[in-house]
Amino acid sequence: MLTVPVRQLGESERRAVERLLDLDPIAGAQVAERVAARGLAWWRAEGRVLGYGSRRRLESICWLGGNLTPVLASEPAVAAFAEQLATEERICSSIVGRADAVLGLWDRLSAYWGPARDVRPHQPLLVTDALPEVPADPQVRRVRGGEVDLIFPAAVAMYTEEVGVSPLVEDDGRAYRRRVADLVRSGRAYARLVDGQVVFKAELAVVTRQTAQVQGVWVAPEWRGRGIATAAMAAVVRDALLRVAPTVSLYVNDFNLPARRVYERCGFRPVGTLATVLF
Repeated sequence: MLTVPVRQLGESERRAVERLLDLDPIAGAQVAERVAARGLAWWRAEGRVLGYGSRRRLESICWLGGNLTPVLASEPAVAAFAEQLATEERICSSIVGRADAVLGLWDRLSAYWGPARDVRPHQPLLVTDALPEVPADPQVRRVRGGEVDLIFPAAVAMYTEEVGVSPLVEDDGRAYRRRVADLVRSGRAYARLVDGQVVFKAELAVVTRQTAQVQGVWVAPEWRGRGIATAAMAAVVRDALLRVAPTVSLYVNDFNLPARRVYERCGFRPVGTLATVLF
């Protein structure tokens, strides 16, 4: 039996959760954004926050919704979360977070939730707080409200290439289109257009008080190898630092060497390693 049981956290423990998230603001950014926007009431948050530790000393948390994301999960916390989750049907489409916790969870949950479609065990987590030294592409700009139809096919192509499954498979892509539209509406989607075609795109998929996390970076296949990505990313980083958050962060597959070179040129530095399990 576990001496410290896992419990579902409620709004009364929000301050404790926020203090814990502040200890890992880059890796825990996705959870921090959800908590800031919706709180801990499960009917508002579209997910649950599980806690490990006594009520006087919360040690670790785990977000369970569309994704499963552990934050500051020690080895005992990972074991406790896994014991609880093994009794439940899997509802998440991925497990993502710091690599030691994610891989520890998957080692314990694979017998119950497996098989996984893909396991990406080493994804460098990168951050920058300085304006890029490389010139920014002046043609990269925020996507306008009336351009959702223009950007959506590029978003679908990026998602399919990155995740390995089209976002149109489930509900004909309606939920994904709403997500893209929300990012455009909130000024968090960027693109470079040439003759009405998207040749580069990226989004600030997560925004907190401490960081803006870039996701969805994509260059049209016919434009790859022309050297446009570095200046385009520099434009995104510059705008995000000046307008949105004090740092810009992202994570990247370790095998994506061209992207890693682009991010290094834009001033990103490593601050840890994430892992992702995809179902």
